[in-house]
Amino acid sequence: MVPKLWNETIEEHRRAVREAILDTTWTLVTERGLASVTMSQIAEKAGIGRATLYKYFPDVEAILFAWHERQITRHLEHLAALRGQPGEAGERLEAVLEAFALVSHRRGSHGVELSALLHRDERVAQAQQQLLDLIRDLLAEVAQTGDLRDDVTPEELANYCLHALTAAGNLPSTDAVRRLVTVTLAGLRPQR
Repeated sequence: MVPKLWNETIEEHRRAVREAILDTTWTLVTERGLASVTMSQIAEKAGIGRATLYKYFPDVEAILFAWHERQITRHLEHLAALRGQPGEAGERLEAVLEAFALVSHRRGSHGVELSALLHRDERVAQAQQQLLDLIRDLLAEVAQTGDLRDDVTPEELANYCLHALTAAGNLPSTDAVRRLVTVTLAGLRPQR
């Protein structure tokens, strides 16, 4: 019988190796380009053998999908935490929309080829639906305060927010991103 502590240590080691593989691959791909990175380079830079690398992932693309899934999970957790903070619904909405816009802005720097690869995965569509639901529910909370226009449903407004703020990927600075968030929020307010 293997002691529980031993099993936990092995699992922690495996997690650490996996994380190193993901981070190393992302660094190499962003430095050299998608087509220029090999499994041998990843293994060498991560400080592991190629055989060990292949125990974790079959190819570079699989590593990138795992890296992207990790990022999506972290982003959704962060946005959910912002949504769940104490305070007024309007302030939480602004925090969530700004955080999403900043993620979109950073994603714009990944390049067309890499973005196309990572966003064709079906998990992206699932994550986008989770995000849409999160924003819709937060907009419904804002609607209860009377601070949301009532001529458009929260579902449609959530779509508006996502599409408007995805444009942050093309903006030159974080100041421009914040201005886009301000304009987007203005479109949500009741018409006087």
